[in-house]
Amino acid sequence: MKCENCTKKECSKKQKNDDKQNTLVDSLSTNDENEEKNEFHKLAGAKIFLSDCLACDNCVTSEEGVRIFQQNQKEFFRILNLNKKCDTSKHKVLAVSICTQSLPYFAAKFNLCVNDAAKRLCGFLKSLGVHYVFDTTIAADFSILESQKEFVQRYRQRNQEEHALPMFASACPGWIRYAERVLTNPVTPHICTAKSPQQIMGSLVKGYFARQQNLSPDKIFHIIVAPCYDKKLEALREDFYTPLYNSQDVDCVLTSGEIVQIMEQKNVSMKEVAEVAVDSLFGEIKEEDVVRHDGRRSDGYLEHIFKHAAKELFDMDVKEITYKTLKNKDFQEVTLEKDGETVLRFAAAYGFRNIQNVVLKLKKGKVLYHFVEVLACPGGCLNGKGQAQTEDGKPDKVLLSQMEEVYAAIPVRLPETSMHVQKLYQDWLEGMDSKKVQETLHTKYCAVNQTASSMDIKW
Repeated sequence: MKCENCTKKECSKKQKNDDKQNTLVDSLSTNDENEEKNEFHKLAGAKIFLSDCLACDNCVTSEEGVRIFQQNQKEFFRILNLNKKCDTSKHKVLAVSICTQSLPYFAAKFNLCVNDAAKRLCGFLKSLGVHYVFDTTIAADFSILESQKEFVQRYRQRNQEEHALPMFASACPGWIRYAERVLTNPVTPHICTAKSPQQIMGSLVKGYFARQQNLSPDKIFHIIVAPCYDKKLEALREDFYTPLYNSQDVDCVLTSGEIVQIMEQKNVSMKEVAEVAVDSLFGEIKEEDVVRHDGRRSDGYLEHIFKHAAKELFDMDVKEITYKTLKNKDFQEVTLEKDGETVLRFAAAYGFRNIQNVVLKLKKGKVLYHFVEVLACPGGCLNGKGQAQTEDGKPDKVLLSQMEEVYAAIPVRLPETSMHVQKLYQDWLEGMDSKKVQETLHTKYCAVNQTASSMDIKW
């Protein structure tokens, strides 16, 4: 049996893992059925199929499969129901953080402007019993700023450090999983150490926000609404766990599509829900209009790092970036010239065929790029498998086109201009270049195992 997106031509473990996973999942389902019935018991649990994993080495292990299965609507409602019981010692503060690339999905699907979609989504979640609803833009601010700084450092050390360049973006969990489990040592040292927006948001909610609210991190149940299933795997990483409190930074990831499933099962339309302003991490302050970063379908690491590096390294102000399409629309290049010489060469590689082409060149020593924005999904984050899919699992091209229009119309805000970010650097992280910044906003990506034939695959 061959897995649709497996990194081997014939996946020897898939059938075995399917059997193990199904047995464990059946056991979990039986336990769920034996639990006390509640108002949410009719809601179907989300089922994650192995074909939804974009970057697997021998697919998903049975243990991971069970833990992913637990990140579904049932777990969300289990916490909601605990909060309705008299035993306050088991109550949790429910906080939901919504990825910026999820909002255009709700806006396009329900024919709303993106600001109305954000407020109505907030209203719906709070009607279920959620206490706080946040936007992840501030977490992406931190991730981009830290990536910018790291690129400049790597560029300046390129002649002393063998693996300084090219630097690969670290925001996509599908790409990270593929790099760590399949590509391993030749590639992992090139990955930027800045955490993804999801995991920085986890640090913000379980760290800064918990402290502001005088809460222990384990008393907060933190949910991320994201465009893709790989975010569920990312939430399980051991480096995003606090042993002292037995607490993950992100407790559960629900895809945009899973939220819509909840609405459908409760016969609720977004247009019927009251608008409620999205919360801020800063007390009673509410978020204003939705903003995004430069970039067509993602958080725009390429554009922000390119412009920052041009100014910091070559004292050049770049206002507009011109993309040159290479083999296909998901493999594009951006260059900066000074005095007739190309001084910066960046690339955007979306989808595993393009990723593999870049990696093959890296292994042959032929990569000319200084930075590569890598995303597992063709078309970028808006095309995540957790949203904008038809019933047969194919991209909904009409809806995706509408989402792209919605996303492009969202105002751009430079991360450097956020006063909240600057305040958090000083008040929470003890300065821009402190040890706490390194501990809180960065991690390490390391080889997990070796797959000798992985580079022979033709994507």
